[in-house]
Amino acid sequence: MEDEDCPDLVPIDAGGEGETESSRGRKIPVTIITGYLGAGKTTLLNYILTEQHDKRIAVILNEFGEGSALEKSLAISQGGELYEEWLELRNGCLCCSVKDSGVKAIENLMQRRGKFDYILLETTGLADPGAVASMFWVDSELGSDIYLDGIVSVVDAKHGLQHLTEEKPEGLVNEASRQVALADLIIINKTDLVSEEELNKVRTCVRSINGLGKILETQRSRVDLSNVLDLHAFDSLSGISLQKKLEHLKTAHAHLDKGIITVTFEVPGNIKEENLNLFIQDLLWEKNMKDKTGHTMDIIRLKGLVSIQGKSHQVIVQGVHELYDLEETAVPWAEGEKRTNRLVLIGRNLDKEAIKEVFIATVMV
Repeated sequence: MEDEDCPDLVPIDAGGEGETESSRGRKIPVTIITGYLGAGKTTLLNYILTEQHDKRIAVILNEFGEGSALEKSLAISQGGELYEEWLELRNGCLCCSVKDSGVKAIENLMQRRGKFDYILLETTGLADPGAVASMFWVDSELGSDIYLDGIVSVVDAKHGLQHLTEEKPEGLVNEASRQVALADLIIINKTDLVSEEELNKVRTCVRSINGLGKILETQRSRVDLSNVLDLHAFDSLSGISLQKKLEHLKTAHAHLDKGIITVTFEVPGNIKEENLNLFIQDLLWEKNMKDKTGHTMDIIRLKGLVSIQGKSHQVIVQGVHELYDLEETAVPWAEGEKRTNRLVLIGRNLDKEAIKEVFIATVMV
């Protein structure tokens, strides 16, 4: 066995499920699990790995913690940069610990893809999930086999407010806030340790940072897996649910002067695709837009549905930090329907009116 090879895994069921044509042709979703230190994301992953749920999930941990509640481990290689531990669990899940970016682990996983249906990737407590997400969102080598399904952020109900409102030195973003800002699903955990009043403050703070993500409240990180998997947050399938969310979304106010907020606006009419690209690039790449006090607007997440001239279907706009993508959805514009463009931006120093003004000046036909 080569140093960096994983061991051959025992078939998950007695029938010896191999790699079929359908399993080889199907893309596998990757969900990123993030959360501040102590929020309960490791407990969540342990729960997923040991619960009986008839799903075959590969979990990639940054490192296994001390006294991890997992059943057996195999240390494969301690030489070189890569150190992996693989576990096969009784409920059919796989678990892998890596001390690298996670790409190598996923490449190894793809060799036995008939054995699992989902990949969950844990980030460290202080990591920026946006950087990890963009790696899978645009990686052309991996892109043919996997797709980014969504970002899940776990927040501690007891200490979360303290983490989310902690002021950082000038120019630095609060890590806990960034994780919430990027999330498609926010799990507020340990709700049994706080009063209803305290919980409400956490809810309000989370919602002010991220007006778009779904919020789940849990104790001991126990969640219904159907709420965590198959989020389709980064593909055109999310266009239908996004349309409903955008209709009810309001611009939020920051808890801190320099805090992360969600702003949203709507502009009727058709837009030119090349002009939309110019607007987004100016906002995300050139960072030319400033608020009233002269601070540069910092976009962490961008999402929207737009009406592009010459296209019969709504187009979904997605952005994470400097990366963005436009994709036509399955939702057609009805004949006689008033075409409109709705954008949601999550970030710092955001001035809704200024952004809307530039949008109208740049993109409208």
